[in-house]
Amino acid sequence: MGSVYKKAVTKPLPPDAEIVTRKKGQYAQWKDRRGKTYSAPITTGRDGKPRIRVEAKTYTAKYRDGLGVVHEHATGCRGKRAAEMVLAKLEEEAEKVKAGVLTSVESEMSKHRDTSLLEHVDEYITHQTAKGVNAQRVKSTKSRLLRLAEQCNLRRLTDISADALERWMLEKAEYDDRTKKPMGAGARNGYRESAIGFGNWLVRKKRIPANPFADVPKADAKADCRRKRRALNEDELRRLLDVARRRPLEDAMTIRRGPKKGQRTANIRPEVRERKERLGRERSLIYKTMALTGLRKNELATLLIGWLELDAEPPHLILDPKNEKNREGNSIPLRSDLAEDLRAWIAEKPEAEAGPDAPLFNVPTGLLRILDRDLKAAGIPKKDCRGRTVDIHALRHTFGTMLSAAGVKPRTAQEAMRHSDIKLTMNVYTDPALLDVAGAIESLPELPIDRGQPNGRPLRSQRKLKEPVHLQFAPEFAPTTGHPGQNGTIPVKMAVPDDPPPELLSRAVKSCYDNSKGPLSTRDNDPYKVGATGFEPATSASRTQRSIQAELRPEFGVRHKPEL
Repeated sequence: MGSVYKKAVTKPLPPDAEIVTRKKGQYAQWKDRRGKTYSAPITTGRDGKPRIRVEAKTYTAKYRDGLGVVHEHATGCRGKRAAEMVLAKLEEEAEKVKAGVLTSVESEMSKHRDTSLLEHVDEYITHQTAKGVNAQRVKSTKSRLLRLAEQCNLRRLTDISADALERWMLEKAEYDDRTKKPMGAGARNGYRESAIGFGNWLVRKKRIPANPFADVPKADAKADCRRKRRALNEDELRRLLDVARRRPLEDAMTIRRGPKKGQRTANIRPEVRERKERLGRERSLIYKTMALTGLRKNELATLLIGWLELDAEPPHLILDPKNEKNREGNSIPLRSDLAEDLRAWIAEKPEAEAGPDAPLFNVPTGLLRILDRDLKAAGIPKKDCRGRTVDIHALRHTFGTMLSAAGVKPRTAQEAMRHSDIKLTMNVYTDPALLDVAGAIESLPELPIDRGQPNGRPLRSQRKLKEPVHLQFAPEFAPTTGHPGQNGTIPVKMAVPDDPPPELLSRAVKSCYDNSKGPLSTRDNDPYKVGATGFEPATSASRTQRSIQAELRPEFGVRHKPEL
């Protein structure tokens, strides 16, 4: 038989508490904001400091489950009668487990059925934080789940369903109350991803039998893409780096008001000039590093000097796993010119800022706004005719596009981009508008129809034959010698002069093998002795062909047959 009771918990002493001694021991007395007096016995905490022992405001139910294990369940009820009703329900489920009506897993799930969904969300966020997920990602996940719970009217686990999420996504596709315009497919898929992750965690914790959000269809991000990025070509990238290096100093020298407004003739102190020039070099080097390594903004902002191996062969940098998106800690090779620029940049740093634990760059939070100004100063449009924009992440697109344009193999480009799917490298981070497709087509071989090859050589069908046709197609193979009974083949080379005598051409020579005889016997396959040359293999050529060959090769000492 179970029971309900209020647990005793300990809390720190109130700041204005007064300690008094009574018959049962020491007590603490204090007043709340309304002036009401409270008292509680004092106990010693684990840290040795005094604490007050107070009674919980809600009841806890203690009972045995269907397997005989004692459990304590927080009822959340302030009244004893309501807590006893919760206890009766728990004991009823325990009896069903004993009788085999319910399984222990189903009974465990029923305990979370009436728990507030917000409590489950808080526990899920705690799990994500303990798992080491990026803080910004944890924050966005919590914001999405709380918004879904509020706008979809989700209060308990029994309220969550795929239909509720689908209806919400359809509504936001038409109008978003936050942005006052339709929500993009990418943003809707972000909410769907957070909901599916939360549902998978509930299943692993055995709080629900299956994930209700798993069957929610994904929005088509290609058909409804709100942010289309484009890559910079080589000329635009050079102009951007040049403007980024010069603009801080030029802005400082520009007169903002008066008759000389807009002229770059302002007098600035030497230390200010040096600081602005250094700032320009840093911004230009930030853009160059991102374009030649594919680093993301956060990865570059958290990169420390100690993670650079500039003297290694080849020079490279190592990403801290906790700062990388995929949490792997990859090693990224560096171009030799970029390594020299970084080495010079570190050498120019003050000693206090050049330690291994110091950041490589001071990446500002408003880097996108700075990039927009640099693009405008360089004459590079923010958007092209197709509505594609240039932002910070577009430098990573530029890196992927330059790899493809340089002829790098797709698998190598995927490794350089640190992508798990090669489709992402080829389809998303490669700008086909900057690829030399026309040059690739021109590199294909020319296929003439009614003339010779482009290099001046005649086609194979137009080449002049050096030998008579009836001699070119003479048998080229014969059985292998030295193995009685084996029908192997060896090539037979026939030496034919360029101008054979008429009596030789008058002889009948077959252009195919003479198959009138039966299969070669062991005697035919054995070597035979001919004249003074020693041994010569038997061939499948006819007797007339062998006689012609013997007449044309007197250097081997083959005897001529007398004409009959």
